Amino acid sequence: MFRSLPQYDVVKTEEIADVKSTGTLLRHRKSGARILLLENNDENKVFGIGFRTPPADSTGVAHILEHSVLCGSEKFPSKDPFVELAKGSLNTFLNAMTFSDKTVYPIASCNLQDFCNLMQVYMDAVLFPNIYQKEEIFRQEGWSYILENPEDELTYNGVVYNEMKGAFSSPDDMLDREIMNSLFPDTPYGVESGGDPKVIPELKYSDFLSFHSRYYHPSNCYIYLYGDLDMEERLAWLDSEYLSRYDAMEIDSAIPLQKPFEKMAEHTFAYPVSSAEEETDNTYLAWNVVAGEASDVNLSYAMAVLEYVLLSAPGAPLKQALLDAGIGKDIEGGYDGGILQPVFSVVAKFANAEDKEKFLTVIRETLQKLAAEGLEKKALLAAINNLEFKFREADYGNFPRGLMYGLDTFDSWLYDDNAPFDYLKQLEVCRFLKEQTEGRYFEELIQTFLIDNTHASILVMVPERGLTAKEDERVRQKLAQYKASLSEEQIAELVERTKKLRAFQETPSTQEELEKIPLLKLSDIGKKAAPIYNKEEVVNGTPLVHHEIDTNGIAYIDLLFDTAKVPEEQVEYLGVLKGILGMVDTEHYSYRELSNEIDIHSGGIYPSVDAFADAAHPGNYCAKFGIKAKVLYSELDFAFDMMEEILLTSKLTDEKRLYEIIARMKSRLQMRLTSAGHQTAANRAMSYFSGTAAFNDRVAGITLYKTVELLEEQFAEKKDGLVCILTNLIRELFRKENLLVSVTAEPEVMDKVRERIRLLQKKLKEAGNAGMETDTVPGSRDAAGSHGLAAPLGRKNEGFATSSQIQYVAAAGNFCRAGYTYTGALRILKTIMAYEYLWVNIRVQGGAYGCMSGYGRTGDTYFVSYRDPNLGRTLQVYEGITDYLKNFSVSDRDMTKYIIGTMSEVDTPLNPQAKGARSLAAYLGNVTQQDLQRERDEILSATPGSIRALAPLVEAALQEKYICVIGNGEKIKEEKELFCEIKPLIGQGECE
Repeated sequence: MFRSLPQYDVVKTEEIADVKSTGTLLRHRKSGARILLLENNDENKVFGIGFRTPPADSTGVAHILEHSVLCGSEKFPSKDPFVELAKGSLNTFLNAMTFSDKTVYPIASCNLQDFCNLMQVYMDAVLFPNIYQKEEIFRQEGWSYILENPEDELTYNGVVYNEMKGAFSSPDDMLDREIMNSLFPDTPYGVESGGDPKVIPELKYSDFLSFHSRYYHPSNCYIYLYGDLDMEERLAWLDSEYLSRYDAMEIDSAIPLQKPFEKMAEHTFAYPVSSAEEETDNTYLAWNVVAGEASDVNLSYAMAVLEYVLLSAPGAPLKQALLDAGIGKDIEGGYDGGILQPVFSVVAKFANAEDKEKFLTVIRETLQKLAAEGLEKKALLAAINNLEFKFREADYGNFPRGLMYGLDTFDSWLYDDNAPFDYLKQLEVCRFLKEQTEGRYFEELIQTFLIDNTHASILVMVPERGLTAKEDERVRQKLAQYKASLSEEQIAELVERTKKLRAFQETPSTQEELEKIPLLKLSDIGKKAAPIYNKEEVVNGTPLVHHEIDTNGIAYIDLLFDTAKVPEEQVEYLGVLKGILGMVDTEHYSYRELSNEIDIHSGGIYPSVDAFADAAHPGNYCAKFGIKAKVLYSELDFAFDMMEEILLTSKLTDEKRLYEIIARMKSRLQMRLTSAGHQTAANRAMSYFSGTAAFNDRVAGITLYKTVELLEEQFAEKKDGLVCILTNLIRELFRKENLLVSVTAEPEVMDKVRERIRLLQKKLKEAGNAGMETDTVPGSRDAAGSHGLAAPLGRKNEGFATSSQIQYVAAAGNFCRAGYTYTGALRILKTIMAYEYLWVNIRVQGGAYGCMSGYGRTGDTYFVSYRDPNLGRTLQVYEGITDYLKNFSVSDRDMTKYIIGTMSEVDTPLNPQAKGARSLAAYLGNVTQQDLQRERDEILSATPGSIRALAPLVEAALQEKYICVIGNGEKIKEEKELFCEIKPLIGQGECE
């Protein structure tokens, strides 16, 4: 427990029960640095250093700097220490983030030495980066003119430049930015901290350096340490190595308050759509208000509750009023509480510009009615419980909880030096909010902040075909005019600067530079594979898989139904059914009541559809339609009651409700497919040859989207057929013989689980199903079922045209079909590709924002780029992988580095739910503990020869030449010879 150090003043200390930590706020006496400690017994230790970085314009200087400081520093001069750490660290988190008013550099690790290594590299990076010595870093990460030869066309390139071209291609991202700009025209929130591609090329190298020297000083920093640490040792190190080198100084980085508007602001602007997309019913309307200040924590969470009650919950009254009025086909709420002045938004998608006044009228009249008549108490309690359950569970997926707590502290600490703990006391806030449901607290908030508030904006974002091409042409003409204005000497200088940039990018760091980055030993890594928690039994013929894990009193229940007998032509309707169940009326509840009951008594109950590739029989897989629940042990009966209610009594007769769900599904799928274009393209490419990928595409990918798109557009004609198919699926799926139950919990709940399984079986039998009455354990896990449900699509090699300015380029194939088998060394290859070959060729030299690869146990393999300015060039890079692997040769130190970096992913700490999900996936995928141990041994014993031995596997996959590209329509047409088919991603028309 930290007591004191003479170099630091203790500002305050508090016991923060909600996060089971002791919090201490410090000031470093000499430098003025702010430091926050959260001491607890969490082995997943977290460090972060952040700076308040208010941008003055939209050149993206804060974002470019975030990328650039990680490209070498005083003590660690190699070109990319961040990548070297990613290759060879046991980190559980390693990244950096640019927000609208701050830049944060967090790391995490369970290994103390690794943690200290990461901390040192990051401190050196932010305070002593090589950006002052190497302008090429700025030109690589930010932007640069590119001119390979005097006669060539002049172009722009840069990692952030291309990243933001991708971001500015997303309608949702564009709208989010314009909301901020519209409400805060006089503050840093009124510009784009990430950078506007139109403005990024205005950033000068000198201004870039000035931004760093102005804001990256300890007097402007926020340091965060979390976990089971010797805090005094870490603080003493920080002082001696870094902070003592600085004297405190005044830095004006405070975020100013925006003066409230006297009347609502109005803005109309365009966003790009492809030629295949309609301009009718495709406008976004957004009404936005500034709701108080971040310092009022109770208000901030109360507004988040209101957003859920009014807009996000199924049947939420404001959302429903807008849908009933025919304004838009998908209504979203938004509450952004991570800034000085939080923002509440109402967004109608797929509307029309002429709906604006009606949109405002319906919002105003609905809010006035709710403020006068009162909100439903149960809906408020449901929202508060939803918030409380998530905080108590602290399930942040792959993100360490300490990282998320650290980011939470910034919501108050950034704006008040003495208030870092406010957003860590969420349980106190929930108690307060529950008390307020007895009075008119929430109704008064509606009146004050949503009805009477003039600090508001109305945005109309209209679609415009050809806007992307118009912008591309504007940039081409601008660059052509600039080049025409240059003398021969100036053109020669541009060519020379391009050559210097290429030389910088292509010249590797010296071995001496690389070896300055600290590296763990292989002996620091455990030899034993993480256990699979599967206890199998049978309850009256139903397989029950128990994952016995300490879950802190929460049970995770999956009721899984085999889909083997679903007709192939109906597979995509499994994805439709997933979107409908839980969102329609049932026998005992309206869908609004159902949602409230679930939120009050559980952490969520929702359907799922998943495919599990059969590792023992490549080419086979099993697919399950499931319903999942997470509840406290005391609510087990409730969970089963609700799952049975949804599965067995859902009503499909409300045509209006069905249409609302289909329209919402279309909107959400469209957003997901385009925002995660790399995942969409990679899975689609694999769907040409892989049954597993084809199934995933049909229930969650492009095929599902096209099905839903057609259902929405032709709902009147197709609704009867839809109901018939869904009714048939329900009848055929939810049968006793199809059922498998998975439970992640402690043994004390299992008797209750068995009891509820028997009750469920009787209800399933009442639907006309018969089953065996036995409790014998199955003799083989093949009882789980492996089959081919969805046939591969065949070689389509599609180019999906969008209005985007960038591409997602995927190549795929399968090595098992050529007779090769999976090996743990492929996990190392994933690391090598991500942080060496693909990183250098596609990100560093090509300017793409990201690149990745994947290798499945059944041989399915993919390579894909993310927000990539290139297309054919990227495919050529993939073709070079085989030769790279054939000639792969690295030192023992570098091989150790790759192995350690791989193990950081293999050994990522898992929360109880994730451990259960991993175990279930192993059970259904025929992966044994012996398989996992063998793969771990293959990783830990790998040599450069092991990597060279992968060349035939990768060559076999790439020789199959399956590709899929999602991206700019003009770019795809320019390289049309690569494709068998070119078609629009969004819309049913043809590409022009």
